[in-house]
Amino acid sequence: MILFLYMKFELVVIGTSLGGLKAIEILLSGLPKGFPLAIAIAQHRHRNAKELLSKLLQQHSLLPVVEVEDKYPVTPGHVYLAPADYHLLVEPGNFALSTEAPVLYARPSIDLLFESASDAYTHRAIGVILTGANQDGSQGLAALKRRGGLAIVQDPNEAESSPMPIAAISATQVDHILPLGKIASCLIELANRGKRGR
Repeated sequence: MILFLYMKFELVVIGTSLGGLKAIEILLSGLPKGFPLAIAIAQHRHRNAKELLSKLLQQHSLLPVVEVEDKYPVTPGHVYLAPADYHLLVEPGNFALSTEAPVLYARPSIDLLFESASDAYTHRAIGVILTGANQDGSQGLAALKRRGGLAIVQDPNEAESSPMPIAAISATQVDHILPLGKIASCLIELANRGKRGR
């Protein structure tokens, strides 16, 4: 834990599937205006879904919520959603979109989001796995940990769907296993530690 005391984080990547809409609403509602980190979310949803998700989540967030377009810059204090039927990838300073084949039957892929974030932001990235019915995200979270990032997983015992959190916990050493209602406060604390450590 001492290692993270002076670490400056820049990006939070979140992955979720079944039950994810409500989970993201709760998490975002706990973040204050001016939260200093960028947030990128891969939520499994139907390929024909339009921008309704960003509008729904904006009702629960004090931070701007947008669906990513290719080469969007990574801006602190913004929430970025993977568009339906696109992989969301992180590059140094910006996002990229891909229509490569689904991973674990999913596009967007949580694994690809997390792996690209670990490549681009290494120890400055935080990965969060929420409720979900498959194993997407477990290998991406493990990759993020190998590059020095921090891993948070929703407690499987209170997740609407536990397989995704269980798979993530099995794949790597997780830093925090938390009830959904405590994840936002943990992110705030980590962001504030980073500011103090500049």
